[in-house]
Amino acid sequence: QGELVESGGGVVQPGGSLRLSCAASESIFSRSTMGWFRQAPGTTRDLVATITTSGTTKYADDMRGRFTISRDNAKNTVYLQMNSLNADDTAVYYCIAALRTPDFARDIWGQGTQVTVSS
Repeated sequence: QGELVESGGGVVQPGGSLRLSCAASESIFSRSTMGWFRQAPGTTRDLVATITTSGTTKYADDMRGRFTISRDNAKNTVYLQMNSLNADDTAVYYCIAALRTPDFARDIWGQGTQVTVSS
């Protein structure tokens, strides 16, 4: 397993919901802004949402209102709740930990989890 362990992807019908999870070690999680990106075939990897260590969230415009990012600091896990899914949401979803300390900066990526929206 890598430093970030993702789960929760799968196949869902249009209009359905999924929740993605990404677990990290405490040493990473406590010092990182966590986020989700996604990449569909033939496209770039694009931002979905981020959440800082203090809980401040940021969303891509077309996800706001449908997706919710949250973090459980006791479980060192970040979640992405996705509602009202449509075919355009089909992609590989990647978790990222943007680890920052006064001495260094490092971005850590998960292995990706496939989300397919299809009837």
